[in-house]
Amino acid sequence: MAPILKFDSMKIVFSLLFSVFFSISIHAQNSSRALLEGKNLFATYCANCHGNAAQGATKAGFDISIITERGGKQPPNLTDNTWDYGSTDSDIFKVIKEGKTANMMPSFQGSLTDSQIRNVIAYVRSIGVNQGVSKITSQETSNPTGSKNGLTLELTDYLELPMTGDKSNDRVSGVMARGGILRDEPGNNHRAFINDLTGPLYIYDKKSKQLSTYLNLDGSAGHNGLFPKFTAAMGYAAGLVNFVFDPEYSKNGIFYTLHMENAISSGETAVPKSNVVPGLNVDGYTTTAALLPPIVPNSRGVREMVIVEWTDKQIGNSTFEGTAREVLRLQLPGIFHPLNEMIFNPTAKKGDPEWRVMYLGVGDAGTGERPGPTRYYAQRLDNYQGKILRIIPMMSEHRATSTISENGRYRIPNDNPFLSLPGAKKEIWAYGMRNPHRLTWYVDPKKPTRPTLLAFNIGLVTYETIDIIKKGANFGYPLREGSRSMSENNAMGPLPAEDILPIMISDSVSQGSIKPSYPVAQYPHAPGGGDAIANGFIYKGKLLPKLKDCLIFGDITTGRVWYSNIKEILLADDNNPLTVAPIYELNTDIRKLSEDTYKKRGGLSSVLPGRGAVAGAGRVDLRIAEDSEGELYFLTKGDGMIRKVTRIK
Repeated sequence: MAPILKFDSMKIVFSLLFSVFFSISIHAQNSSRALLEGKNLFATYCANCHGNAAQGATKAGFDISIITERGGKQPPNLTDNTWDYGSTDSDIFKVIKEGKTANMMPSFQGSLTDSQIRNVIAYVRSIGVNQGVSKITSQETSNPTGSKNGLTLELTDYLELPMTGDKSNDRVSGVMARGGILRDEPGNNHRAFINDLTGPLYIYDKKSKQLSTYLNLDGSAGHNGLFPKFTAAMGYAAGLVNFVFDPEYSKNGIFYTLHMENAISSGETAVPKSNVVPGLNVDGYTTTAALLPPIVPNSRGVREMVIVEWTDKQIGNSTFEGTAREVLRLQLPGIFHPLNEMIFNPTAKKGDPEWRVMYLGVGDAGTGERPGPTRYYAQRLDNYQGKILRIIPMMSEHRATSTISENGRYRIPNDNPFLSLPGAKKEIWAYGMRNPHRLTWYVDPKKPTRPTLLAFNIGLVTYETIDIIKKGANFGYPLREGSRSMSENNAMGPLPAEDILPIMISDSVSQGSIKPSYPVAQYPHAPGGGDAIANGFIYKGKLLPKLKDCLIFGDITTGRVWYSNIKEILLADDNNPLTVAPIYELNTDIRKLSEDTYKKRGGLSSVLPGRGAVAGAGRVDLRIAEDSEGELYFLTKGDGMIRKVTRIK
């Protein structure tokens, strides 16, 4: 029996050893998988801010400019022994899950599971031990701008804008030119107007290929422009941010500009200089009282957005001869997301209720992402932030059906939804948005008198959205973003089963409730998505027949471009948060073209200036323009170029 017992003992020992070995092997395999997943997740969600090797933004050779502008701390080195918020796994877990609003560290509660967060921590720990990542291999992470599937747009160089940026700077101010909008002159398809945020408003003669400065609004210290308090230096959307033509510009020469001023500028007046534009008569030009937020910022950096009405009495030449009138002045409670957009209804005719009615897209000035009494400004009706406003800039219009504004310079339509609600701002048309910085109209040929207004709304944590704007609609921010809910610390979660929000008049007064409106299209802050939605248009031209009746739009930082069929956009407007129109990527070479041109023009950085969480190093800084024939143009600030979309294949 002894040999049998010995054999059985050996079997037991062997079995135990095999079990232990197998357990160790499985544990090692699981650990390897955890580290591999952690690395991939880090590359997707963390590397763009903390560096590819978790060495921190500064050590990796970049600073995130928006954090610098806010006076925050750059994303730190995660491989050293210095930890800002505790060094235990539970401390790190809490920071990743809840975020740090003050340093613009987002919450990943809605993006990563607890298990995934633990794998990211394990990966970061492994880097700290090994001081490198070479021992852990993984597949290539997806390139957010590298898709080569589907339709491809061909671009042709159209115009190189004069250099107005600081090419020695690798931040956003280092772009070659800050051109953002191109519009054909009404009644003259041979000329186009183009703005540069630094102050110039150009005229481009398409026949002679000549670009001339029509007006220069930058009259701040050392600049020979019009407005002494003009500023283009604070934040991304600053300076001459917009211009729009009156519906009868070809007859009356009236157009509007929107620019930013430093409200507190010692010894300077807000009246334009009289000796800069010989044909400008500034006699009688007076400023208006600023429209103020409930809590006025106590800062020397207070900014105000100013709409000016210009009347050029000799349209058709390259100089201005006429008068100017200040329409309104809006003070901002923060340094980001100002009043950005002005647009008229293109279908309105004389006698229509919409004739010469202007819609304004106003950002939340950054209030919705920081704690304190201003956080819910976009939800409150006692201020102008995070809203679509609706006004009549010309005082002679709609006298019987409108109310004169507080400053006496414009009118407010009587059918605005909150005109009679005590405590609410009469100008509000829709609200609850972070930054509806661009608007566009869709005109259905079957319903030409009932166009649809679309907003391109920049998000904070999860989604960039496209929204259909309707009277009185509330889009939920900062309680909602896209099809998700948002908590006080910007953590994302599911929508409640019954999604109802109070109608907030102020921080202490509400009246009734409302079901929020939801996006009709959206894309995420993740690879395959982007950082900040640009703008777009429903294509009406002839060069891209495959895209007829499609909404074409892009992402500012990555330069990615998508399209969505307008029919699917409209069908998604069904009050169901889960219904969004599908979007399809269009391939372009815009990033490579921009990088090559940036270097040819003397750019000193190894990549395009600026940075984005998804884009990584180098912002394309894309905007889209449309000419009078419905053809499209891409404006890229990084290289200061305008390119025409000439073909699709």
